[in-house]
Amino acid sequence: MTTATASAYEQLIKQSKDVTALGTTIAILHWDQEVKMPPKGIEYRADQIAVASRLYHELKTSSQGNDLLKACEDDANIMSNPLSAEAVNVRELRHAYDRATKLPTSLVEEEAMLASRGQSAWAEARKNNDFKTFQPWLEKIVALLQKKAECYGWAEGGEPWDALAEDYEPGCTAAQVSEVFTPLRERLQTLLDELMGSSTKPSNAFNEIKLPIEEQKAFVRNIAQQIGFDFDAGRLDESTHPFCSGTHCNDVRLTTRFHESNVNDAIGSTMHEAGHGIYEQGLLFEHVGTPMGHSVSLGIHESQSRMWENQVGRSEAFWRWCYPQMEKFFGSKTASLSFEDVYGGANIVKPDFIRVEADEATYNMHIMIRFELERMLMNGTLAVADLPDAWNQRYKDYLGIEVPSDTKGCLQDIHWSMTSLGYFPTYTLGNLYCAQFFEKALADHPSLYEEFAQGEFGTLKSWLNTNIHALGKTYRAAELCEHVTGAPLSADPLMRHLESKLKPLYGLA
Repeated sequence: MTTATASAYEQLIKQSKDVTALGTTIAILHWDQEVKMPPKGIEYRADQIAVASRLYHELKTSSQGNDLLKACEDDANIMSNPLSAEAVNVRELRHAYDRATKLPTSLVEEEAMLASRGQSAWAEARKNNDFKTFQPWLEKIVALLQKKAECYGWAEGGEPWDALAEDYEPGCTAAQVSEVFTPLRERLQTLLDELMGSSTKPSNAFNEIKLPIEEQKAFVRNIAQQIGFDFDAGRLDESTHPFCSGTHCNDVRLTTRFHESNVNDAIGSTMHEAGHGIYEQGLLFEHVGTPMGHSVSLGIHESQSRMWENQVGRSEAFWRWCYPQMEKFFGSKTASLSFEDVYGGANIVKPDFIRVEADEATYNMHIMIRFELERMLMNGTLAVADLPDAWNQRYKDYLGIEVPSDTKGCLQDIHWSMTSLGYFPTYTLGNLYCAQFFEKALADHPSLYEEFAQGEFGTLKSWLNTNIHALGKTYRAAELCEHVTGAPLSADPLMRHLESKLKPLYGLA
């Protein structure tokens, strides 16, 4: 590395760390809005976030950044090994810079303010089951995102949705997603028909028992800690919609939610967000503020959360450990539940309305519905006013259920109010990556399930730390999948996982 270019690279990294520091400060403002802020603070908080977002965008798109990138790109010593930390940082900072400079600052500021106020309007509309009060906000959001997509542009033969998806899953297009989703939906539908047609079904007692919220809080915190979430570098709070946020690997914020009559939801939500948190805590502190200290994509991020929630948290082995723990936290209140009640109850398949409470077999149907609606909203073939009807019709067609209210329908998810369209397919991609990664981890460590049954999860966590987390953005998602598993992404591992677990529970194997 030459002295002149070393200086350019050092300046580039300094700027990257400044940009990240400001961006993560904005993230904390959002976290506070969701978790701690009094309701009357929303209007000024929107102004705070808008101003900070403008400054963030201006810093991220400075001409000096482009000059530094060019100097680094011209140095063969930096770029000769495309997998070196230096080359990866330059590559990913160039991608981020080129994306950011396509957006006018005024649009960035407008989006930040709209997202903050939109979330507040969504929360109120959801509480009151009143889509019409949120409709004007969503119309503004869709119009803004259509402008944003035009600024980004999309490849020939593509569509506006593609331009937004690039921020969440680089390289992902609607056509590619549809190509994966269509055959997957058919395979899932076949499995669902078999399960629903069986006369043998697991007990639902676990999902009906009422347990004190305070005891649930202690119980799920213990689970999060046991699987490897470090509470010295993170915290767990409550919010309407569970999420993971924070500033860096030593400050990771999780939220979950509780219902007196559904401890299983609290377990799943907490393990899911702890999975995100374990990924964040597994990123290397030495790379904080650079792409090498950042996660690959939302699809890969989701693979980590879904793995802890499903491959671990819904496994028979996990419940061999967790079932006896219930007595420690709930005493005699859970004495009526057998092991079969809790393990079977954690894996009941039932088409229902709420995505975040969905079982593994129906979950991806929820994602497919949202993906189709997002495409139509962005293409202008679906008016926001017609969204509830379109939503309800797809739930009837795909899951065979009649949606009873907007709160349980198109108002249930926070993401669109946050201006996050192009996001939802990352959940199903995450399920696919997750199953394929876990098969490889199990091949490398055949005793994983025996360890889970003893409450030992460190082997899996270490495997993920080494093979995924510590690599930062060295590989893009599809490349990482091949690097780790030796094969391109496939739906087969996910279907093997679902069929091998669910068919025996439903008397089909």
